Amino acid sequence: CDGPRGVADYIEIARQYQTVLIANIPVMNDNDNDMVKRFITLVDEFYDRNVKLIITAEDIPSKLYRGKRLAESFKRTQSRLEEMRTHDYLAKQHLP
Repeated sequence: CDGPRGVADYIEIARQYQTVLIANIPVMNDNDNDMVKRFITLVDEFYDRNVKLIITAEDIPSKLYRGKRLAESFKRTQSRLEEMRTHDYLAKQHLP
């Protein structure tokens, strides 16, 4: 999410792939607002289309964002990441 990508890119990835691997997600803070917003958008799009998301990250979902500006928005992302780990979510059919 640290690059020139937008909603259209994430929609296309979610449409094309039922499982996505993202490696090395860093802990983010208020200096990373653009990256945080893109990450939130990515998770929202993947969640809505039941994409199975496999990630490696510097910390657990509840500690991936340590800033204040986007804390409320990131709470939903954190919740979605937690849900995306559940058996019920993983059993859902991909929605291309």
